[in-house]
Amino acid sequence: MKRMTMNFAATALFLAAVAPALAETSATHKIILPQDIVWKPAPAALPPGAEAAVLFGDPAKDGPFTLRVKVPKGYRIPPHTHPAPEVVTVISGTFRMGLGATAEAGKAQPVTAGGFSAMPPGVVHYVFVDEDSILQINGIGPWGIDYVDPKDDPRKAGK
Repeated sequence: MKRMTMNFAATALFLAAVAPALAETSATHKIILPQDIVWKPAPAALPPGAEAAVLFGDPAKDGPFTLRVKVPKGYRIPPHTHPAPEVVTVISGTFRMGLGATAEAGKAQPVTAGGFSAMPPGVVHYVFVDEDSILQINGIGPWGIDYVDPKDDPRKAGK
């Protein structure tokens, strides 16, 4: 029940923040079909191997955004947080999400196609990908990711 209440609260917070911004930024209706999505390398803040496509807004700027992320089987994202609520829907595949500063595959909960996760800012979590997957991230920009262990941050690799 506590998890459900936290998910509801995070979703309500997200929707309350998005509604006014969405009204201001939606001058026209936009439709993107799956075959029209243009995949590019994911933001440098994510470990190498992921691809991304911005469907709405700009994750680097203030305001709402929708980002699709395609990740291969075996991909993982070390423990991290986000500065704003993160709302994730699994479009296809399966990944496991766990909470805490230590990534433990056995403690991560599977999230399958159609699954949903919402969390408030600052919640430490990690991801293991069990099969090729596509995730949709909705949020309020600017989007950010802060790794618990700075050595896990791919932006600092080789520096």
